[in-house]
Amino acid sequence: MSAALMTVPMPSTAASLDQYIQTVQSFPLLSQEEEHRFATHWKQSGDLDAAKSLVLSHLRVVVTISRNYLGYGLPQADLIQEGNIGLMKAVRRFDPERGVRLVSFAIHWIRAEIHEYILKNWRMVKVATTKAQRKLFFNLRSMKKGTHSLKPEEIRDVAQQLGVREDEVIEMETRLGGRDIPLENNADDDEDGFAPIDYLTDTAAEPSTCLEHNENERTRSRGLERALATLDARSQRIIQSRWLNENGATTLHELASEYGVSAERIRQIEQKALQKMKALMQPGNAAA
Repeated sequence: MSAALMTVPMPSTAASLDQYIQTVQSFPLLSQEEEHRFATHWKQSGDLDAAKSLVLSHLRVVVTISRNYLGYGLPQADLIQEGNIGLMKAVRRFDPERGVRLVSFAIHWIRAEIHEYILKNWRMVKVATTKAQRKLFFNLRSMKKGTHSLKPEEIRDVAQQLGVREDEVIEMETRLGGRDIPLENNADDDEDGFAPIDYLTDTAAEPSTCLEHNENERTRSRGLERALATLDARSQRIIQSRWLNENGATTLHELASEYGVSAERIRQIEQKALQKMKALMQPGNAAA
C-alpha cells in the first residue's frame, strides 16, 4: 500500500510552472469531515482514489512552502517536486483518529524533503550534515542583519537562540560565505589560465604508474631472493642481519662475536656477498 501511493498520478511542473500552480489552485479544499472520511478509507482499504483526493487537495500547500526556499538558487519546480514527495509520505503516515488536520501533520514532511534536497544540491560539497549544522543552515541567513560578518556579540546571540556552540556558528557562516570553485577552466577561458586541477593532479597516483611501481617492486624482491639463495649459509646470515633485519641492523662486532672472528673479517665477507648479489641482480642477468 505504501509503495502504491507513490504511483498516484500528479500534475507535472515540466511544461510550465505558472500553469502547474494554476492547476493545483483549482483543486477543491476538503472539509474536515471529507478529509477524515478519505483518510479513514485510505488507511483501512488502501483505496488510491481516496489517497489521491488527500494529496491533490494539499498540493497548494507545497507550492506555498516552496516559496520560502527560493533564496537558495534552486528551481522552484524542483523544490515543489521534492515537497510533493514529503506530502505523499505524510498522507501515507497520517492517522485521522488523532484529531489533527492533515495540513498540520504534512508541513513537517514537506519541509523535511525540501531541506534534504537543498542540502544535497545547493553545493557540490555538503555544508550541513549534523542536526546542529542543519539548524544553522536554515536559520543563520535570516538571523543575520546585513551582509557583514557576524560580530562576537552577534555570534553569541545566535548560538544562544539556536542552542548551538559559538564555534559552530562561525564555521557555518564561513561555509555559507564560500563558493564552489570549478576544477577546470571553462572552455571560453584563456588557454593560459590556471585552474585547481593544474596543481591537484597527482601523476604518481595514476593507475599505470602504480602498476609499474608494484611490478618493479615484485621483480626486485624476486631477484633479491634468488641472489641471496646463491650465498653460503654464513654470508646469508650476515646479509640478512645487516640489511634485511626489520628490528634493526646487527653490528659488525656482534656478528664477529657470534662467529669468533674479527669485525674486519665480517666486513670483508659482507662486501664480497654484496658484490656477488649486485652482479646477479643486474638487468638481463639470467640469474636475476
